[in-house]
Formats: sequence, structure tokens, C-alpha cells
Amino acid sequence: MNKPRKSFARPLADLVGGTLQSVFARQGFAAVDIISHWEDIVGPELAGRSEPLRLVWPRRDDPDSGGTLTVRVEGAYAIELQHLAPVVIERVNRYFGWRCVARIAIRQGPVTRRARRPALPPEPAAETVAAVERDLGRFEDQGLKAALARLGAMVRSRVTRA
Repeated sequence: MNKPRKSFARPLADLVGGTLQSVFARQGFAAVDIISHWEDIVGPELAGRSEPLRLVWPRRDDPDSGGTLTVRVEGAYAIELQHLAPVVIERVNRYFGWRCVARIAIRQGPVTRRARRPALPPEPAAETVAAVERDLGRFEDQGLKAALARLGAMVRSRVTRA
């Protein structure tokens, strides 16, 4: 008799990771991290104007030399990236924990715009939170009550703005 298999929810990143890994491997990226964490590596200002294109590894007979990271940069930011190249190389290598990049090749061109993270909503006024907390009534868990009051105050402020 066949037992039904249990199915557990898995993060989307686990399912998509293998697909992305093979696509990026064709461009020389052994790890997708350099693409997905580019802003963390180089900072938001430079990440908004640049993107890594490929990573070319050195020949096997020279394993001590690092690879060449090709980066596409918008217009005048190419000069800034050229000036900051040693810093970017150091940041990439520090991020991965070994000397994987020794040189940066700069290509000028349009950069793919990434969606910005939405700004966090403003904190509700303390008076509004207190009013919502009074309306909630009794709770055993005061932390839960405070969290619900804050959520309620945010919803109220959004409704009054609309």
C-alpha cells in the first residue's frame, strides 16, 4: 500500500536557485551572490549606476591570480568606477572571503533598473496607538496587544489619508 507523501512548503529561492545558477554559470558567475547582493557589496549609489556582467576566471596554470569582473556602467560613472576599482575589488573579495577578483573591466552602457524597496510607512502617532489600545480591551499578552494597537493605528492613519 502506498503511503501519501508529505509535502512541505519550501521557500521560492530554493526552487529558483538551481535555474538561476545554471544561467549565471554561463556568464562566469559561480555564485549568484555577486548579482543579487551587488548593492550590498558596492553601496546603493554605485549599484544604481552599475551592474556586474560576467566574471572571467584565470587560466588553470595561474591559479593565484584572480578573475576579471566585467561591469557595465552608465556614462560618467565609468570614471568614478575606474577610480574606485581597487575599493570595489577589495569589497567583492571580502564579501566572498577569498581573492576571486583581481581586475575590473569597465563597459559603458545602459544599466538595468532594479525596483527600489518601498519606503517604510511612517510610525503612527502615540495618541492614535493609545486610543486603539483602549478600544482593544483586555489581553493576556501585553506585547501582542501593543503590536495590534500599532497595526490598528497604522490602518486608521491610512484610512484617514485616503
